[in-house]
Amino acid sequence: MRHGEYKAPGAKLAAVDLDVTDGLLRDVRVSGDFFLEPDEALDAINTALEGAPAGLDADGLARRVEAALPPGTVMLGLSAQQVGVAVRRALTGASDWRDHDWRLVHDGPQEPALHMALDQVLAEEVAAGRRPPTLRVWEWASPAVIIGSFQSLRNEVDAAAAAAHGVTVVRRISGGGAMFVEPGDTVTYSLYAPDSLVAGMSFADSYAYLDDWVLGALAELGIDAWYKPLNDIASAHGKIGGAAQKRLAAGAVLHHVTMSYDIDAAKMTEVLRIGREKISDKGIASAQKRVDPLRSQTGLPREEVIDRMIAHFRGRYGLAAGGVTDAEMRRAEELAAGKFGSPDWTARVP
Repeated sequence: MRHGEYKAPGAKLAAVDLDVTDGLLRDVRVSGDFFLEPDEALDAINTALEGAPAGLDADGLARRVEAALPPGTVMLGLSAQQVGVAVRRALTGASDWRDHDWRLVHDGPQEPALHMALDQVLAEEVAAGRRPPTLRVWEWASPAVIIGSFQSLRNEVDAAAAAAHGVTVVRRISGGGAMFVEPGDTVTYSLYAPDSLVAGMSFADSYAYLDDWVLGALAELGIDAWYKPLNDIASAHGKIGGAAQKRLAAGAVLHHVTMSYDIDAAKMTEVLRIGREKISDKGIASAQKRVDPLRSQTGLPREEVIDRMIAHFRGRYGLAAGGVTDAEMRRAEELAAGKFGSPDWTARVP
C-alpha cells in the first residue's frame, strides 16, 4: 500500500492509502482528523477515487471527488483539492517534514552576493544528498535590493538612488519581486529540502505548505497571519512578508522568505521604482502601511522574534545546530565573485 498525507494551511490532515494495479487506483481509503457530514460522504469519496487513472493530476482527482459527493455534504477542514493532493503525494512517494533530519544555519552578517551564492550552493548540496535539509536564517552585512531572476533591472531599481544610499543590487536564482533590505530591518530565511517534500503539489500548493510553520510561529508571537496566494504572508494590518521559490532539476526545492521587521519605507520607495507605481499619491504614509513591521505587532527585539521562530520550527519538525562547511563556503565565495557579483548576471534582464 502507498500512503500520502497533506495538510493545507488552516485545514485538517488528509491521509490516503491506496494501491495501483494496471495503472488504476485500487483499495483507496481516505482518512484524517477532518469533519465530514453525512457519514456516507467518505464512502462516496473512496468510490470516486477507486479506478481513477494513476496519472490523473490533483485537479482531475478533485473533480471526481466533487462530482461524487452527496447533496448537502459539509466538509470542515477538508476539500476535494486537498484529497487530490494527498493522492498525488501517495503516488509520488512524497516525504513529510519529520521524515528529515533538519539542520540550522545561522551565521553572522554576510554580503548580499554571498547570500545569493549560498542559496544556490546549499540547495545543490541538498539535491546531491551531501547535505541534510536545512533552515538558514540570514544576517545582512550591508543594505541591498534583491531582484527576482526574471525582473528587469532598470524597471525595478533606481540606480542613482541605490548608489546614493549605498545599496547593493543583486539578482537571485528564484523568480518573484524585488526586496529592499537593511541590516537589522528584516527577517530572512531559506529552506533547502529534497523535492520529495513537495511531491504531488502544484507550485501554489507548495508555497502555502512550506509557509505553514511560519504562520504557527507568528501566532505564538501574537500575530494573526495568513497565507495570501501566490506568495505573501499577510495580517489585518498589512503585508508581513513575501516568498520566492526555485525547483532544481537535480532534485531539491529552495524556498526563501523575507519579512519586514522595521522597514525604512521612504528610502525603499526612492530605491525601488515598483514601489512608486504600487503606492497611491498619499505618499509615504501609504508606503508604511504596505510593509507591516514585525516590531510594531510583537513589541519584541528582532533577535527574540528570530529565536522564537527557530524554536517553533524545532518543536514542530526537529532541528539540530549546523553550519556551512569549508567546501560549501569556498564554492559560495567563488560564485559570489564570479556570478552573483558580476554585472552580466545582475543585468542579464536589463
